[in-house]
Amino acid sequence: MSKIAFIYPGQGAQAIGMGADFYEKSPLSKAVFDQASEVVSLDLKKLCFEENDLLNKTEYTQVAMVTACLAMTRAVEAMGLHADMTAGLSLGEYCAIAVAGGMCDLDAIRTVRARGIFMEHAAPEGTGAMSAVLGLDAGVIEDVLRDREGVSIANYNCPGQIVITGEAKAVAEAGNALKEAGARRVLPLKVSGPFHSPMMQPAGEELAKVFAGVSMNPLKLPYVANINAEVVADCGKIEGLLVAQVSGSVRWQQSVETMIREGADTFVEIGPGKTLTGFLRKIDKNVKAYHIGSWEEAVSVCEELKQK
Repeated sequence: MSKIAFIYPGQGAQAIGMGADFYEKSPLSKAVFDQASEVVSLDLKKLCFEENDLLNKTEYTQVAMVTACLAMTRAVEAMGLHADMTAGLSLGEYCAIAVAGGMCDLDAIRTVRARGIFMEHAAPEGTGAMSAVLGLDAGVIEDVLRDREGVSIANYNCPGQIVITGEAKAVAEAGNALKEAGARRVLPLKVSGPFHSPMMQPAGEELAKVFAGVSMNPLKLPYVANINAEVVADCGKIEGLLVAQVSGSVRWQQSVETMIREGADTFVEIGPGKTLTGFLRKIDKNVKAYHIGSWEEAVSVCEELKQK
């Protein structure tokens, strides 16, 4: 039986104007933005809709992205399109969990606001780095990194695209070794920290304290977790998975492969940019991929999928 998966992008996809048309056209989207702004004491409309220098700063990016993606999703659901399962890359996992029913929207937004602050300040500026490794098999990268300290894999995005993370010097040296091993390119990323590395463990420890005040609810839908690419059906596991995810690898390719095995043949990326849609085409060309980042796209995609 055909299944629809909603998938959510991570940091880097943010864009000025994200969610603005949904705010104007959907009372449900408007409510997400307005209530979230009150809960986190930020003007999220201004942060997301107007030109500013904060949107690309981690402690603001994460809360803005989750708010915008959830606001879009609630409008899409009101149009009659619903997911059978969910997943999200890195901070997108919070959207996936909220849509699956594991957390209410405002708890997801409040928690990811804290996550962004903790991750922004977990490692002193300049001590960590991340690089995208292009055109090299994951197994080769794992072999090159195996005996190296201070560097690890942050993201398994798709075939031919792996992100490494860790101490700045170790990442640079590993990049040179990976070029020698056959990588087509190794591109340093413009990020504020070595995300998904052991250097983020202090952020994970602080995040665990925040979860003490968050209610986890029985899941209405299955979602696939980043850290192990496994289907989660027990809400009691969510907290541990999210804490581990801060300093562990994001297994996005494996997550998509899990959803396909579970019957997902239609993927709808909800949020700014088309990063995950691009990954999907490299992971499995046989699945259908759609993107919703604007009201016009939402109307078009919902109409097409409801007819099937």
